[in-house]
Formats: sequence, structure tokens, C-alpha cells
Amino acid sequence: MIKSLKRIASGVVASAALALASSASMAGPYANIENNASYVEKYTGSNTDLHVGFEGGEGPYSFYAQGGFALVDDTSAVETELSGKIGAAITLADSGLNFYGEFSGITTDDEPAFATKWGVKAPF
Repeated sequence: MIKSLKRIASGVVASAALALASSASMAGPYANIENNASYVEKYTGSNTDLHVGFEGGEGPYSFYAQGGFALVDDTSAVETELSGKIGAAITLADSGLNFYGEFSGITTDDEPAFATKWGVKAPF
């Protein structure tokens, strides 16, 4: 089941990437490659996201959604999974404080895994 979902998603991601690349008038499309590696006394593994996405917003509000493949390296093998993220932020004009949050997910051999991230960025 996961393998067939990956094949379907591969086609969707490839089509979306071509559409975004050929349509310069679309607002907010982007490509994102991000690597997150872990080290506990030595290298213990990494996830590399290969995503296409869309971002937008108006005034103090912004949002993004991105998805695609994740190359998961556990030091013994590299597996290809599907992953995605959605996020939003609001900036308070007077103080410049920026509140943000993100929800992400990734497929695995067993069950999908999900994560959240939130924070506050303060200028000084």
C-alpha cells in the first residue's frame, strides 16, 4: 500500500514541479531542499527533504505548504519516503514579534509519523 501511494505521489509531485516551473505568473511557488542530520558522539542519520511548495500571505499573516520526497538515511540504508509540511506565521507590527507554527508528517514502513514546531522570534 505504501509503495503504491509513493508511486502515485511521485507522479503528482513531478506534475506539480513541471507546472510550477513552467508558470512564472503563479504567485509563491518554490522548491526546497533541506537536510536535518543527527549526531550523538558520531553521525547517527539524516532526513533530506526534496519538496515543492507554495507560500503566500497578506500583511502580517503568512503561510506555506510543501511536500515531496524525503531521503531517510539511518546509516545502514537510505529509504525514500513521502513527507510534507504546512505552516503559518503572524507578525505584530508594533513590536516585530513573529509567532509561527508548523505541522509535518512523513511515511514510514509501519505508521506515518507526525511532528509539530512552534516558536516566537523577537527582533532586537
